[in-house]
Amino acid sequence: MILFPAVDIRDGHAVRLTQGDYDREQIYNDDPLAAAEDWAAQGATHLHVVDLDGALHGERRNLEHLTRIADGTGLPVQYGGGLRDIEAVGAALNAGAWRAVIGTAAFRDRALVEQAVSEFGDRIVVSADARDGRIAAQGWTEATDLAATDAVSELRAVGVQTFVYTDIARDGMLVGTDLEGMRAISAAAGNGNVIASGGVGELADLQKLVELNLPNLEGVIAGKALYEKRFTLGEALNTL
Repeated sequence: MILFPAVDIRDGHAVRLTQGDYDREQIYNDDPLAAAEDWAAQGATHLHVVDLDGALHGERRNLEHLTRIADGTGLPVQYGGGLRDIEAVGAALNAGAWRAVIGTAAFRDRALVEQAVSEFGDRIVVSADARDGRIAAQGWTEATDLAATDAVSELRAVGVQTFVYTDIARDGMLVGTDLEGMRAISAAAGNGNVIASGGVGELADLQKLVELNLPNLEGVIAGKALYEKRFTLGEALNTL
């Protein structure tokens, strides 16, 4: 399993939100590149970078930081936030992203997903961010009636290979991941890959994910727990 340290960017800083609330922000580093370089120095093999400004406003805003991080660390960067048309997806990949993560647009514009998969193949990831099992959109500020499992199943059918599943209620709360939700998303993804996100607070949470023994669980994203030194990156890598 891959550990993806999170670098969430807002107003030029590396931050973390609590439960996706933009009013509950903690700045952890004034420079996203410095945060990314710290994870790389500790042994990270991949990074998960999110443009929170882009996610909220629906347009990419932090591509310069993506390029700095990709070039500065040399690590594969999974990047999302505000990628809502094919031009934005292509721009992110051209700016240095290993994978482009589509969120809101994936559930509003099926044609975009189909075109992105056709052009970029397995470099396209869909983020299934959910509250109470239902997809949330627009930087997590809008609720929908779409079940996360149905969304994943439908998008897998059109060729999406990898999904990130986040239980928003757990994100930044350090209370453990949604294990039952992960089982359901794993089943919905079939032979596609899934990545767990939201709630990791201690090494035991990572161990519980391992013990699910899901054949398509590719990795886990960790943010606040790493920034607040609940465990070291090395300990996390060893656990996974």
